[in-house]
Amino acid sequence: MIAIEIREPGKPEVLIPVERPRPAVGAGDVLIKVAAAGVNRPDVMQRQGKYPPPPGAPDIPGLEVAGTIDEVGGSVTGWQVGDRVCALVWGGGYAEYCAAPAPQVLPVPSGMDLIHAAAIPETTFTVWTNLFERGRLQPGEAVLVHGGSSGIGTTAIQLARARGARVFATAGSAEKCTACEALGAECAFNYRDTDFVAAVQEATGGRGVDVVLDIVGGDYFQRNLEALAIDGRLVLIGQLGGYKSQINTTPIMRKRLTVTGSTLRARSVSDKGVIARAVHEHVWPLFESGAVRVAVHATFLLQDAAAAHRMMEESTHVGKLVLTV
Repeated sequence: MIAIEIREPGKPEVLIPVERPRPAVGAGDVLIKVAAAGVNRPDVMQRQGKYPPPPGAPDIPGLEVAGTIDEVGGSVTGWQVGDRVCALVWGGGYAEYCAAPAPQVLPVPSGMDLIHAAAIPETTFTVWTNLFERGRLQPGEAVLVHGGSSGIGTTAIQLARARGARVFATAGSAEKCTACEALGAECAFNYRDTDFVAAVQEATGGRGVDVVLDIVGGDYFQRNLEALAIDGRLVLIGQLGGYKSQINTTPIMRKRLTVTGSTLRARSVSDKGVIARAVHEHVWPLFESGAVRVAVHATFLLQDAAAAHRMMEESTHVGKLVLTV
């Protein structure tokens, strides 16, 4: 098969097409003939040498795929060769074939094509477990989503709005803020020229938001605490702004705040299987009804993965980038 290899840590040009053997299929896996693979920020970090794959994971990047099942492991039930599926994987997605643990495989939502299906596992798994399980966002509550125009952000805005929450977001341009509002954000704030803490306080009548979903970290930490309401929850899922922060912890005690966070890639298959079942139950119906749509900004041929990475690093896109096979 053709796969995309990281020749060495570096710029997008280090992504090169190579010939590799098809992945071996374990007893609990299915082999997917890949039609499309999502591109995510962790792929860029892996290419740069900042996010090595967990022990045992493929060195080929790619955390989500969609396609048809080509082979079924001996202990797998419920799936057959030819089924249209999408899957969360811990690597190997940038290839013509990808092995996936059966618990992390889901049927393509009714009415959705494989390109859009490839763009949903990583973001829906991440948003569901962090915003609704760890963050405990409830109907009628308010949430602030940082990076609202990202794949995570566009998913979080829509899911929160569809489940009855008030949604606010930050983004890096007027155009991106407009896009966030079109997806369901009540207000989106340009972080380059607006203090999001003051903007959130004004929009909520001084109350603050119940949940902050943060992909930035760094100096956003203190400001997130200030933006939260009493009994608010800060959920950290990224560190684009750095992993160190000096904070005043008084707001945590004074407002009875909860600070939590998680990563997804290194979690066990059983953990991801639990998330997959919850996503299938709670999120898939929203795709199938049209209440939530997949924001795919652009597609690239698999061999043009470097171009997709360049676009992601330029951060000119809104939503997801997808590689097609």
